[in-house]
Amino acid sequence: MIRIGLLGSGFIADQYADALQDVRNGELVANYSRSLQRANSFADKWAPSASRYDDVEALCASDEVDLVIVALPNEAHVSAVALAAKHGKGVICTKPLARTGAEAAEILRIVQDAGVWHGYAECSVFSPNIVKAYEMVRAGGIGRPLTMRAREGHSGPHAPHFWDAETAGGGALLDMGCHTIESARHFFGKDNPITEVWAWGATLVHGDKTTGEDTAVAMLKFAGGQMATVESSWIEKGGMQLRHEFVGSAGRIVTDSAVTSVWGFIENPVGYLVEKADADTGWVYPVAEEARAYGFSQQFRHFVTCFERGETPLETFDDGVVVNEVIDACYRSMQTGTWQPVAGAAVSS
Repeated sequence: MIRIGLLGSGFIADQYADALQDVRNGELVANYSRSLQRANSFADKWAPSASRYDDVEALCASDEVDLVIVALPNEAHVSAVALAAKHGKGVICTKPLARTGAEAAEILRIVQDAGVWHGYAECSVFSPNIVKAYEMVRAGGIGRPLTMRAREGHSGPHAPHFWDAETAGGGALLDMGCHTIESARHFFGKDNPITEVWAWGATLVHGDKTTGEDTAVAMLKFAGGQMATVESSWIEKGGMQLRHEFVGSAGRIVTDSAVTSVWGFIENPVGYLVEKADADTGWVYPVAEEARAYGFSQQFRHFVTCFERGETPLETFDDGVVVNEVIDACYRSMQTGTWQPVAGAAVSS
């Protein structure tokens, strides 16, 4: 049984703890929060026997922990990974890996120097609909993949730290574009680098909350000639929107995570319905088993099994570095209005 320590007690940590209930060879044994009271409440909900900490290093140094999951704000990733690596723990970090490509490269250097196992928690490529679409593409169903269009939108992040663009490192593109950029790399091949990008971003609605962009579009050119267009939005009402469209020489495949088997019109609130829902009455579209529908359970089953076997997982910090470098290039493009090269694009990741 792999013993897991979880750093964080916010929304994403809650999703991760739920997902870990599906991991047969892993056990949540420790939780950290800045407030011991929150750590206690979190552990009482998900793992009553777990140890509770308000000190990151104390959790990372504990002999009862084998694998650390970082579910903290972006600005805390470097220090948290460094403490896990210092104490020889395997480490999984939530997306985005860092605020910039340089910071992501530092995180990768830390784990490489320490020789510890690492996994990049990009749930998009583990979600059931993406996994099925990928299997169909790999089997040749649409011929040669040529283009991808993906969009993720909602009305804004849960956590206040995402609204602080200076501290978080960016706005909607960094928050959500990291998902769809990695989806494109997954389908078009990680040995087929993104060489050049063009991007537009603006603050259209939430100027009172953020200095970062709340809406963005990016176009990604691949060395093999493919093109991906990704849209990221914090201005869309009505709950989470997450859609991919893959076009190939012999067909197309569409995935839509907003499609649900449960919907209805209700006059009376019934409690939590779905992430980022903006209304709890009227026409509602709840998503059953969100941790599984969005790939959290599947990613942690994969990561814990790979860690247990000493195998390299599908997503590592190397991938997180590439995604951050692509986003850096997108932000340069927003500033200049021109196509921008991607750092390290000539090197296969």
